[in-house]
Amino acid sequence: MNKITFPFLIIAFLFSACHQNKDAIKPITSGITESVYASGIIKSKDQYQAYSTASGIIKEVFVNEGDSVKPGSPILLVTSESQRLSKANAELAAVLSDFNSNQGKLNEAKLQEELAFNKMKNDSLLCFRQAALWQQQIGSKLELEQRQLSYENSKTAWYSAKVRRDDLSRQLSIAEKQAKNNIGIAASLGGDYLLKSEIQGKVYFLFKSKGEMVSPQTPVAVIGSANEFIIELQVDEKDITRIEPGQKVLITMDAYKGEVFEASVMRVLPMMDERTKSFNVEAAFLKIPDKLYPNTSLEASIIIHEKRDALLLPRSYVKNDSLVNRKNEGVTTVKTGMKDYQFIEILSGISADDEILKPE
Repeated sequence: MNKITFPFLIIAFLFSACHQNKDAIKPITSGITESVYASGIIKSKDQYQAYSTASGIIKEVFVNEGDSVKPGSPILLVTSESQRLSKANAELAAVLSDFNSNQGKLNEAKLQEELAFNKMKNDSLLCFRQAALWQQQIGSKLELEQRQLSYENSKTAWYSAKVRRDDLSRQLSIAEKQAKNNIGIAASLGGDYLLKSEIQGKVYFLFKSKGEMVSPQTPVAVIGSANEFIIELQVDEKDITRIEPGQKVLITMDAYKGEVFEASVMRVLPMMDERTKSFNVEAAFLKIPDKLYPNTSLEASIIIHEKRDALLLPRSYVKNDSLVNRKNEGVTTVKTGMKDYQFIEILSGISADDEILKPE
């Protein structure tokens, strides 16, 4: 187990020997770390909530909490009377939509098309005959126009009958395929009611027991990796721009009191949670503790900067992070750098030999 203790600064400030200035101290050279605080939880890798695909009653539960599973391992069996009826209805619809069973409709449409075609042929002959008579000055122009109109009407009627027959044939063919597909869907949904694991891992929690009702809106189990874990951190929006993959993370957990574990930032999720005004940051342990459980709470310090040999003063001795009171010299402006909760780095303005008084 890779456990460390927080690198507490062991500070030995040199106090002035003068009794009248007991608050005078000298800066010291030591290490300082600047970090961002984050809270979070442990999640198993690929952790997900399993849902039933439809409503029903749990007939059998095949696993217990803590059991190992593989992809395809049965979790529970859900029975549904409505699904059985849906499959039966799909089979009945398939019978009604069978192409061969609808040959009577096709034969009727074909007969209508043939009748329309024969009428068109007859009207065509009468039209051409009337036209020949008109060329011989026999008959009237009105009779010719009537024959022509009858021919055009019968030709349109034949074309419409042909289109109706083709459409009916296509509709019956599609209806037959759809009915077969519906049977397949009903059958597959029936198979889906045997809820199976999607990954190799462990069953962490079961929400339901045998005999209880389930629906697609409520989870029935939590499944995740048994050996790989992810640290999910919530970082405040004011700090998120300082977080980058690869940064060191120091983790503390109530489950391991007094121990600190090292991790590394893996990725920063780009979407802010509007409710909490925070971003999710994922990290991974450099070495996983002996035992971990999903949803275990934790606290973390994401290391932004580290410096070993920095000139430091307690923050209470630096007013407005820029002014110090030098003994016998008065107020002096200093340039500051990194800071933590207790100390601040002095970049310039004083030296390690200066004695600094606490501001009044």
